[in-house]
Amino acid sequence: MSEASASHAADRRELSAAQRNAVAELLRVSPVADELGRRFARAGHELHLVGGSVRDALLGRLGNDLDFCTDAHPDETLRIVNGWAEAIWETGREFGTIGCQRDGLLLEITTFRAEAYDQVSRNPIVEYGTSLTEDLRRRDFTVNAMAVSLPEHRFTDPYGGLDDLAAKVIRTPGTPRESFGDDPLRMLRAARFAAQLRFTVAPEVRAAMTAMATDLDRITAERIRDEFTKLLCGADPITGLRLLVDTGLAERFLPELTGLKLTIDEHAQHKDVYEHTLTVVGNAMSMESDGCDFVLRMAALMHDAGKPATKSVGPDGRVSFHHHEVVGARLTKARMKAMRYPKDVTAQVTKLVGLHLRFYGYGRGEWTDSAVRRYVTDAGELLTRLHKLTRSDCTTRNRRKAAQLAADYDALEERIDRIAAEEDLARVRPDLDGNAIMELLGVPPGPVVGRAWKHLKELRLERGPLDRDEAEAELLRWARAEGITT
Repeated sequence: MSEASASHAADRRELSAAQRNAVAELLRVSPVADELGRRFARAGHELHLVGGSVRDALLGRLGNDLDFCTDAHPDETLRIVNGWAEAIWETGREFGTIGCQRDGLLLEITTFRAEAYDQVSRNPIVEYGTSLTEDLRRRDFTVNAMAVSLPEHRFTDPYGGLDDLAAKVIRTPGTPRESFGDDPLRMLRAARFAAQLRFTVAPEVRAAMTAMATDLDRITAERIRDEFTKLLCGADPITGLRLLVDTGLAERFLPELTGLKLTIDEHAQHKDVYEHTLTVVGNAMSMESDGCDFVLRMAALMHDAGKPATKSVGPDGRVSFHHHEVVGARLTKARMKAMRYPKDVTAQVTKLVGLHLRFYGYGRGEWTDSAVRRYVTDAGELLTRLHKLTRSDCTTRNRRKAAQLAADYDALEERIDRIAAEEDLARVRPDLDGNAIMELLGVPPGPVVGRAWKHLKELRLERGPLDRDEAEAELLRWARAEGITT
Protein backbone atom coordinates (compact mmCIF):
# COMPACT_ATOMS: atom_id res chain seq x y z
CA MET A 1 0.00 0.00 0.00
CA SER A 2 1.33 3.45 -0.92
CA GLU A 3 1.93 6.12 1.74
CA ALA A 4 -0.97 8.18 0.34
CA SER A 5 -3.32 5.17 0.40
CA ALA A 6 -2.30 4.31 3.93
CA SER A 7 -2.95 7.89 5.02
CA HIS A 8 -6.40 7.88 3.40
CA ALA A 9 -7.25 4.55 5.08
CA ALA A 10 -6.19 6.01 8.42
CA ASP A 11 -8.45 9.02 7.80
CA ARG A 12 -11.40 6.70 7.11
CA ARG A 13 -10.72 4.84 10.38
CA GLU A 14 -10.70 8.19 12.20
CA LEU A 15 -14.00 9.14 10.60
CA SER A 16 -15.55 5.84 11.64
CA ALA A 17 -14.32 6.48 15.17
CA ALA A 18 -15.84 9.97 14.96
CA GLN A 19 -19.18 8.41 14.06
CA ARG A 20 -18.94 6.08 17.04
CA ASN A 21 -17.99 8.98 19.31
CA ALA A 22 -20.98 10.96 18.05
CA VAL A 23 -23.36 8.16 18.90
CA ALA A 24 -21.71 7.84 22.32
CA GLU A 25 -22.18 11.57 22.87
CA LEU A 26 -25.81 11.20 21.90
CA LEU A 27 -26.32 8.60 24.62
CA ARG A 28 -26.30 11.45 27.13
CA VAL A 29 -29.54 12.81 25.67
CA SER A 30 -30.83 9.58 24.15
CA PRO A 31 -33.39 8.77 26.86
CA VAL A 32 -35.34 11.85 25.77
CA ALA A 33 -34.39 11.79 22.07
CA ASP A 34 -35.06 8.07 21.65
CA GLU A 35 -38.33 8.28 23.54
CA LEU A 36 -39.40 11.12 21.26
CA GLY A 37 -38.31 9.09 18.23
CA ARG A 38 -40.45 6.15 19.37
CA ARG A 39 -43.45 8.41 19.78
CA PHE A 40 -43.07 9.66 16.20
CA ALA A 41 -42.54 6.10 14.92
CA ARG A 42 -45.73 4.88 16.63
CA ALA A 43 -47.57 7.72 14.89
CA GLY A 44 -46.13 6.59 11.55
CA HIS A 45 -43.59 9.37 11.16
CA GLU A 46 -39.81 9.80 10.94
CA LEU A 47 -37.69 11.78 13.38
CA HIS A 48 -34.05 12.77 12.85
CA LEU A 49 -31.57 14.74 14.91
CA VAL A 50 -30.05 17.22 12.45
CA GLY A 51 -27.91 20.27 11.80
CA GLY A 52 -25.75 21.84 14.46
CA SER A 53 -26.76 19.21 16.99
CA VAL A 54 -25.13 16.43 14.94
CA ARG A 55 -22.12 18.60 14.14
CA ASP A 56 -21.60 19.44 17.80
CA ALA A 57 -22.03 15.79 18.79
CA LEU A 58 -19.25 14.87 16.36
CA LEU A 59 -17.10 17.61 17.89
CA GLY A 60 -17.87 16.32 21.38
CA ARG A 61 -19.67 19.50 22.45
CA LEU A 62 -23.36 18.71 22.20
CA GLY A 63 -25.42 21.13 24.27
CA ASN A 64 -28.96 21.06 25.63
CA ASP A 65 -30.61 22.65 22.56
CA LEU A 66 -31.48 19.91 20.07
CA ASP A 67 -32.78 20.29 16.52
CA PHE A 68 -34.91 17.65 14.84
CA CYS A 69 -36.62 17.28 11.48
CA THR A 70 -39.62 15.11 10.61
CA ASP A 71 -42.07 14.31 7.84
CA ALA A 72 -44.90 15.16 10.27
CA HIS A 73 -46.57 18.54 9.74
CA PRO A 74 -46.83 20.96 12.70
CA ASP A 75 -50.37 19.92 13.70
CA GLU A 76 -49.31 16.27 13.87
CA THR A 77 -46.13 17.17 15.77
CA LEU A 78 -48.24 18.99 18.35
CA ARG A 79 -50.42 15.93 18.81
CA ILE A 80 -47.36 13.72 19.30
CA VAL A 81 -45.65 15.93 21.92
CA ASN A 82 -48.85 16.99 23.70
CA GLY A 83 -48.97 15.39 27.13
CA TRP A 84 -45.31 14.34 26.88
CA ALA A 85 -43.52 17.68 26.73
CA GLU A 86 -43.29 19.77 29.88
CA ALA A 87 -43.75 22.96 27.85
CA ILE A 88 -44.65 23.70 24.23
CA TRP A 89 -44.26 26.86 22.13
CA GLU A 90 -45.43 27.60 18.63
CA THR A 91 -43.56 30.81 17.79
CA GLY A 92 -41.95 29.17 14.74
CA ARG A 93 -45.06 27.40 13.56
CA GLU A 94 -45.36 29.43 10.33
CA PHE A 95 -41.94 28.06 9.38
CA GLY A 96 -42.94 24.52 10.31
CA THR A 97 -41.24 24.49 13.73
CA ILE A 98 -42.69 23.40 17.06
CA GLY A 99 -40.62 23.86 20.21
CA CYS A 100 -40.87 21.97 23.45
CA GLN A 101 -39.01 21.13 26.64
CA ARG A 102 -38.37 17.83 28.37
CA ASP A 103 -35.98 16.93 31.21
CA GLY A 104 -33.98 20.14 30.85
CA LEU A 105 -33.55 19.78 27.08
CA LEU A 106 -34.91 22.33 24.61
CA LEU A 107 -36.18 20.58 21.49
CA GLU A 108 -37.11 22.18 18.15
CA ILE A 109 -38.92 19.93 15.70
CA THR A 110 -39.25 21.16 12.12
CA THR A 111 -41.15 19.62 9.24
CA PHE A 112 -39.02 18.59 6.23
CA ARG A 113 -38.60 21.69 4.11
CA ALA A 114 -37.82 22.53 0.53
CA GLU A 115 -37.43 26.15 1.50
CA ALA A 116 -36.26 28.96 -0.76
CA TYR A 117 -36.15 32.73 -0.50
CA ASP A 118 -37.88 34.82 -3.16
CA GLN A 119 -34.49 36.55 -3.74
CA VAL A 120 -36.17 39.97 -3.66
CA SER A 121 -37.65 40.32 -0.19
CA ARG A 122 -36.09 39.15 3.05
CA ASN A 123 -38.75 36.52 3.68
CA PRO A 124 -38.47 32.79 3.04
CA ILE A 125 -41.02 30.89 1.01
CA VAL A 126 -41.78 27.83 3.11
CA GLU A 127 -42.72 24.66 1.29
CA TYR A 128 -42.80 21.33 3.08
CA GLY A 129 -40.45 18.70 1.68
CA THR A 130 -40.93 14.98 1.45
CA SER A 131 -37.57 13.44 2.32
CA LEU A 132 -34.63 13.70 4.67
CA THR A 133 -32.13 14.06 1.82
CA GLU A 134 -34.08 16.95 0.34
CA ASP A 135 -34.25 18.62 3.74
CA LEU A 136 -30.50 18.24 4.29
CA ARG A 137 -29.73 19.73 0.87
CA ARG A 138 -31.44 23.01 1.77
CA ARG A 139 -29.17 23.50 4.81
CA ASP A 140 -26.38 26.06 4.82
CA PHE A 141 -23.21 23.95 4.99
CA THR A 142 -22.29 20.30 4.63
CA VAL A 143 -21.14 20.11 8.26
CA ASN A 144 -24.71 21.03 9.19
CA ALA A 145 -26.28 18.63 6.68
CA MET A 146 -25.91 15.38 8.62
CA ALA A 147 -28.59 13.49 10.52
CA VAL A 148 -29.00 10.75 13.09
CA SER A 149 -32.33 8.88 12.80
CA LEU A 150 -34.15 8.07 16.02
CA PRO A 151 -34.52 5.82 17.83
CA GLU A 152 -32.26 3.50 15.78
CA HIS A 153 -29.30 5.96 15.61
CA ARG A 154 -28.78 5.52 11.86
CA PHE A 155 -26.27 8.05 10.52
CA THR A 156 -27.07 9.91 7.25
CA ASP A 157 -24.48 12.06 5.44
CA PRO A 158 -25.36 12.50 1.74
CA TYR A 159 -23.16 15.56 1.12
CA GLY A 160 -19.86 14.62 2.73
CA GLY A 161 -20.26 16.65 5.90
CA LEU A 162 -18.25 14.20 7.97
CA ASP A 163 -15.27 14.45 5.61
CA ASP A 164 -15.51 18.25 5.68
CA LEU A 165 -15.76 18.22 9.45
CA ALA A 166 -12.57 16.14 9.64
CA ALA A 167 -10.85 18.45 7.13
CA LYS A 168 -12.21 21.57 8.90
CA VAL A 169 -13.61 22.95 5.65
CA ILE A 170 -16.79 24.95 5.09
CA ARG A 171 -18.67 23.93 1.92
CA THR A 172 -22.32 24.06 0.83
CA PRO A 173 -24.47 20.98 0.07
CA GLY A 174 -25.45 22.41 -3.33
CA THR A 175 -23.65 25.16 -5.23
CA PRO A 176 -22.62 28.18 -3.13
CA ARG A 177 -24.54 30.51 -5.44
CA GLU A 178 -27.69 28.47 -4.96
CA SER A 179 -27.25 28.41 -1.18
CA PHE A 180 -26.43 32.11 -0.81
CA GLY A 181 -29.14 33.07 -3.27
CA ASP A 182 -31.66 31.37 -1.00
CA ASP A 183 -30.37 33.18 2.08
CA PRO A 184 -27.52 35.73 1.76
CA LEU A 185 -27.00 35.68 5.53
CA ARG A 186 -25.28 32.34 4.98
CA MET A 187 -22.27 34.25 3.64
CA LEU A 188 -21.91 35.93 7.02
CA ARG A 189 -22.52 32.58 8.71
CA ALA A 190 -19.58 31.12 6.75
CA ALA A 191 -17.32 33.79 8.24
CA ARG A 192 -18.85 33.20 11.65
CA PHE A 193 -18.17 29.44 11.51
CA ALA A 194 -14.60 30.17 10.40
CA ALA A 195 -14.24 32.30 13.55
CA GLN A 196 -16.05 29.94 15.91
CA LEU A 197 -14.72 26.59 14.72
CA ARG A 198 -11.38 27.69 13.20
CA PHE A 199 -12.46 26.19 9.87
CA THR A 200 -11.27 27.18 6.38
CA VAL A 201 -13.79 28.39 3.82
CA ALA A 202 -13.59 26.40 0.56
CA PRO A 203 -12.32 28.44 -2.43
CA GLU A 204 -15.60 28.15 -4.35
CA VAL A 205 -17.53 29.31 -1.29
CA ARG A 206 -15.19 32.25 -0.79
CA ALA A 207 -15.52 33.20 -4.47
CA ALA A 208 -19.32 33.19 -4.22
CA MET A 209 -19.18 35.33 -1.07
CA THR A 210 -17.12 37.90 -2.98
CA ALA A 211 -19.32 37.83 -6.07
CA MET A 212 -22.58 38.03 -4.11
CA ALA A 213 -21.57 40.39 -1.26
CA THR A 214 -24.13 43.02 -2.28
CA ASP A 215 -26.92 40.47 -1.74
CA LEU A 216 -26.35 40.92 1.99
CA ASP A 217 -28.26 44.19 1.64
CA ARG A 218 -31.47 42.09 1.51
CA ILE A 219 -30.97 40.96 5.11
CA THR A 220 -32.34 42.82 8.13
CA ALA A 221 -29.96 44.66 10.43
CA GLU A 222 -31.00 42.49 13.37
CA ARG A 223 -30.03 39.23 11.66
CA ILE A 224 -26.70 40.68 10.57
CA ARG A 225 -26.08 41.99 14.09
CA ASP A 226 -26.68 38.59 15.66
CA GLU A 227 -24.33 36.79 13.27
CA PHE A 228 -21.64 39.45 13.61
CA THR A 229 -21.83 39.31 17.41
CA LYS A 230 -21.29 35.54 17.31
CA LEU A 231 -18.36 36.03 14.92
CA LEU A 232 -16.68 38.64 17.10
CA CYS A 233 -17.15 36.38 20.13
CA GLY A 234 -15.70 33.39 18.31
CA ALA A 235 -12.48 31.61 19.26
CA ASP A 236 -10.71 33.20 16.27
CA PRO A 237 -12.53 36.41 15.29
CA ILE A 238 -9.47 37.73 13.44
CA THR A 239 -9.91 35.08 10.73
CA GLY A 240 -13.61 35.93 10.45
CA LEU A 241 -12.95 39.67 10.27
CA ARG A 242 -10.33 39.24 7.55
CA LEU A 243 -12.79 37.14 5.56
CA LEU A 244 -15.46 39.84 5.86
CA VAL A 245 -13.08 42.51 4.58
CA ASP A 246 -11.47 40.43 1.85
CA THR A 247 -14.81 39.33 0.37
CA GLY A 248 -16.39 42.78 0.55
CA LEU A 249 -19.05 41.72 3.06
CA ALA A 250 -17.80 44.16 5.72
CA GLU A 251 -18.39 47.03 3.30
CA ARG A 252 -22.12 46.21 3.35
CA PHE A 253 -22.65 46.69 7.10
CA LEU A 254 -19.36 47.78 8.73
CA PRO A 255 -17.53 50.00 6.20
CA GLU A 256 -15.46 51.61 8.95
CA LEU A 257 -13.48 48.37 9.22
CA THR A 258 -12.68 48.30 5.51
CA GLY A 259 -11.76 51.99 5.63
CA LEU A 260 -8.96 51.29 8.11
CA LYS A 261 -7.11 49.19 5.54
CA LEU A 262 -6.10 52.23 3.50
CA THR A 263 -4.88 54.33 6.43
CA ILE A 264 -1.20 54.25 7.42
CA ASP A 265 -0.67 54.85 11.14
CA GLU A 266 1.10 57.92 12.49
CA HIS A 267 4.23 56.00 13.47
CA ALA A 268 4.50 54.13 10.14
CA GLN A 269 5.27 51.07 12.25
CA HIS A 270 2.35 48.96 11.09
CA LYS A 271 1.32 47.92 7.62
CA ASP A 272 -1.82 49.98 8.21
CA VAL A 273 -4.29 50.89 10.92
CA TYR A 274 -6.37 47.86 9.92
CA GLU A 275 -3.57 45.44 10.90
CA HIS A 276 -3.00 47.38 14.11
CA THR A 277 -6.72 47.12 14.90
CA LEU A 278 -6.77 43.34 14.44
CA THR A 279 -3.77 43.10 16.75
CA VAL A 280 -5.56 45.19 19.38
CA VAL A 281 -8.60 42.89 19.17
CA GLY A 282 -6.33 39.90 19.77
CA ASN A 283 -4.60 41.67 22.67
CA ALA A 284 -7.97 42.50 24.24
CA MET A 285 -9.06 38.87 23.96
CA SER A 286 -5.96 37.79 25.88
CA MET A 287 -7.07 39.98 28.79
CA GLU A 288 -10.55 38.49 29.12
CA SER A 289 -11.08 36.58 32.33
CA ASP A 290 -14.48 34.90 31.87
CA GLY A 291 -15.37 34.18 28.25
CA CYS A 292 -16.08 36.71 25.53
CA ASP A 293 -16.40 40.35 26.58
CA PHE A 294 -18.25 41.72 23.56
CA VAL A 295 -18.09 45.33 24.76
CA LEU A 296 -14.29 45.15 25.08
CA ARG A 297 -13.82 43.39 21.74
CA MET A 298 -16.11 45.81 19.90
CA ALA A 299 -14.35 48.79 21.45
CA ALA A 300 -11.00 47.33 20.37
CA LEU A 301 -12.36 46.87 16.84
CA MET A 302 -13.72 50.42 16.61
CA HIS A 303 -11.16 52.34 18.67
CA ASP A 304 -9.41 53.81 15.61
CA ALA A 305 -12.50 54.09 13.40
CA GLY A 306 -12.10 57.87 13.37
CA LYS A 307 -8.60 57.85 11.90
CA PRO A 308 -9.49 57.86 8.17
CA ALA A 309 -11.66 60.97 8.64
CA THR A 310 -9.07 62.83 10.73
CA LYS A 311 -5.88 61.97 8.86
CA SER A 312 -3.61 64.91 8.07
CA VAL A 313 -0.01 65.21 6.87
CA GLY A 314 2.21 67.93 8.32
CA PRO A 315 4.98 69.89 6.56
CA ASP A 316 7.51 67.37 7.87
CA GLY A 317 5.56 64.52 6.30
CA ARG A 318 4.36 63.14 9.62
CA VAL A 319 0.86 61.75 9.72
CA SER A 320 -1.52 62.74 12.54
CA PHE A 321 -5.08 61.98 13.53
CA HIS A 322 -6.08 64.77 15.89
CA HIS A 323 -9.27 64.07 17.89
CA HIS A 324 -9.82 60.75 16.13
CA GLU A 325 -11.17 59.34 19.37
CA VAL A 326 -14.00 61.90 19.33
CA VAL A 327 -14.84 61.22 15.69
CA GLY A 328 -14.46 57.48 16.29
CA ALA A 329 -16.91 57.56 19.19
CA ARG A 330 -19.46 59.35 17.00
CA LEU A 331 -19.00 56.85 14.15
CA THR A 332 -19.24 53.92 16.57
CA LYS A 333 -22.50 55.18 18.02
CA ALA A 334 -24.02 55.67 14.57
CA ARG A 335 -22.87 52.27 13.29
CA MET A 336 -24.07 50.32 16.32
CA LYS A 337 -27.39 52.15 16.18
CA ALA A 338 -27.74 51.16 12.52
CA MET A 339 -27.01 47.55 13.48
CA ARG A 340 -29.73 47.74 16.16
CA TYR A 341 -27.52 47.06 19.16
CA PRO A 342 -29.14 47.82 22.54
CA LYS A 343 -28.63 51.39 23.72
CA ASP A 344 -26.74 50.38 26.85
CA VAL A 345 -24.26 48.22 24.91
CA THR A 346 -23.78 50.98 22.33
CA ALA A 347 -23.20 53.56 25.07
CA GLN A 348 -20.53 51.41 26.75
CA VAL A 349 -18.60 50.74 23.54
CA THR A 350 -18.86 54.37 22.45
CA LYS A 351 -17.59 55.60 25.80
CA LEU A 352 -14.55 53.32 25.68
CA VAL A 353 -13.69 54.48 22.15
CA GLY A 354 -13.95 58.10 23.29
CA LEU A 355 -11.70 57.51 26.30
CA HIS A 356 -9.06 55.21 24.82
CA LEU A 357 -6.49 58.00 24.28
CA ARG A 358 -6.94 59.68 27.65
CA PHE A 359 -4.00 57.83 29.21
CA TYR A 360 -1.35 59.10 26.80
CA GLY A 361 0.57 61.94 28.36
CA TYR A 362 0.49 60.42 31.84
CA GLY A 363 4.08 59.24 31.53
CA ARG A 364 5.27 62.82 30.95
CA GLY A 365 4.33 63.67 34.51
CA GLU A 366 1.48 66.00 33.58
CA TRP A 367 -1.25 64.29 35.59
CA THR A 368 -2.33 65.74 38.91
CA ASP A 369 -4.44 63.87 41.45
CA SER A 370 -7.35 65.83 39.99
CA ALA A 371 -6.66 64.35 36.53
CA VAL A 372 -6.59 60.85 38.01
CA ARG A 373 -9.93 61.43 39.75
CA ARG A 374 -11.47 62.65 36.49
CA TYR A 375 -10.09 59.62 34.63
CA VAL A 376 -11.71 57.27 37.12
CA THR A 377 -14.96 59.24 37.29
CA ASP A 378 -15.33 59.55 33.53
CA ALA A 379 -14.69 55.83 33.05
CA GLY A 380 -17.09 54.87 35.83
CA GLU A 381 -18.02 51.19 35.73
CA LEU A 382 -15.97 50.80 32.53
CA LEU A 383 -12.66 51.52 34.28
CA THR A 384 -11.47 47.89 34.24
CA ARG A 385 -12.32 47.57 30.56
CA LEU A 386 -10.59 50.89 29.85
CA HIS A 387 -7.45 49.55 31.54
CA LYS A 388 -7.56 46.50 29.25
CA LEU A 389 -8.29 48.50 26.09
CA THR A 390 -5.49 50.98 26.78
CA ARG A 391 -2.97 48.22 27.39
CA SER A 392 -4.18 46.35 24.29
CA ASP A 393 -3.62 49.45 22.15
CA CYS A 394 0.12 49.29 22.73
CA THR A 395 1.34 47.36 19.67
CA THR A 396 4.67 49.05 19.08
CA ARG A 397 7.55 46.81 18.02
CA ASN A 398 9.95 49.02 19.95
CA ARG A 399 10.55 46.94 23.07
CA ARG A 400 11.86 49.84 25.11
CA LYS A 401 8.86 51.99 24.26
CA ALA A 402 6.44 49.13 24.96
CA ALA A 403 8.07 48.51 28.33
CA GLN A 404 7.87 52.22 29.20
CA LEU A 405 4.17 52.41 28.29
CA ALA A 406 3.45 49.31 30.38
CA ALA A 407 5.39 50.77 33.31
CA ASP A 408 3.54 54.09 32.99
CA TYR A 409 0.19 52.34 33.06
CA ASP A 410 1.27 50.21 36.02
CA ALA A 411 2.11 53.46 37.80
CA LEU A 412 -1.27 54.95 36.91
CA GLU A 413 -3.15 51.93 38.23
CA GLU A 414 -1.10 52.02 41.43
CA ARG A 415 -1.88 55.72 41.79
CA ILE A 416 -5.58 55.06 41.27
CA ASP A 417 -5.44 52.38 43.97
CA ARG A 418 -3.68 54.77 46.35
CA ILE A 419 -6.17 57.58 45.86
CA ALA A 420 -9.07 55.14 46.00
CA ALA A 421 -7.84 53.94 49.39
CA GLU A 422 -8.05 57.52 50.62
CA GLU A 423 -11.25 58.54 48.84
CA ASP A 424 -14.34 56.82 47.48
CA LEU A 425 -13.37 57.17 43.83
CA ALA A 426 -16.10 54.82 42.70
CA ARG A 427 -18.71 57.37 43.74
CA VAL A 428 -17.26 60.85 43.53
CA ARG A 429 -20.01 63.21 44.65
CA PRO A 430 -20.10 66.77 46.04
CA ASP A 431 -19.42 67.17 49.72
CA LEU A 432 -22.91 68.72 50.14
CA ASP A 433 -26.08 67.11 48.86
CA GLY A 434 -29.08 68.85 47.29
CA ASN A 435 -30.90 69.34 50.59
CA ALA A 436 -27.87 70.98 52.19
CA ILE A 437 -27.43 73.27 49.17
CA MET A 438 -31.09 74.41 49.31
CA GLU A 439 -30.93 75.00 53.05
CA LEU A 440 -27.67 76.95 52.93
CA LEU A 441 -28.65 79.13 49.95
CA GLY A 442 -32.33 79.40 50.85
CA VAL A 443 -33.46 78.35 47.38
CA PRO A 444 -36.17 75.90 46.25
CA PRO A 445 -35.52 72.85 44.02
CA GLY A 446 -34.57 73.94 40.50
CA PRO A 447 -31.72 74.85 38.14
CA VAL A 448 -29.77 76.77 40.79
CA VAL A 449 -29.40 73.62 42.88
CA GLY A 450 -28.15 71.70 39.87
CA ARG A 451 -25.59 74.35 39.01
CA ALA A 452 -24.38 74.49 42.61
CA TRP A 453 -24.14 70.69 42.76
CA LYS A 454 -22.07 70.66 39.57
CA HIS A 455 -19.74 73.35 40.92
CA LEU A 456 -19.14 71.39 44.13
CA LYS A 457 -18.49 68.21 42.18
CA GLU A 458 -15.85 70.00 40.09
CA LEU A 459 -14.22 71.13 43.34
CA ARG A 460 -14.35 67.58 44.64
CA LEU A 461 -12.59 66.31 41.52
CA GLU A 462 -10.02 69.10 41.61
CA ARG A 463 -9.12 69.11 45.31
CA GLY A 464 -10.40 65.85 46.72
CA PRO A 465 -12.71 65.60 49.75
CA LEU A 466 -13.51 68.85 51.59
CA ASP A 467 -14.64 69.03 55.18
CA ARG A 468 -18.09 70.50 55.91
CA ASP A 469 -16.89 74.01 56.72
CA GLU A 470 -14.74 74.21 53.55
CA ALA A 471 -17.56 72.95 51.38
CA GLU A 472 -20.04 75.46 52.80
CA ALA A 473 -17.58 78.33 52.42
CA GLU A 474 -16.89 77.38 48.79
CA LEU A 475 -20.63 77.13 48.05
CA LEU A 476 -21.29 80.60 49.52
CA ARG A 477 -18.33 82.06 47.62
CA TRP A 478 -19.72 80.60 44.38
CA ALA A 479 -23.26 81.86 45.14
CA ARG A 480 -22.01 85.43 45.70
CA ALA A 481 -20.01 85.34 42.46
CA GLU A 482 -23.10 84.14 40.60
CA GLY A 483 -25.28 86.86 42.15
CA ILE A 484 -27.46 84.31 43.94
CA THR A 485 -26.64 85.71 47.40
CA THR A 486 -25.09 88.92 48.59
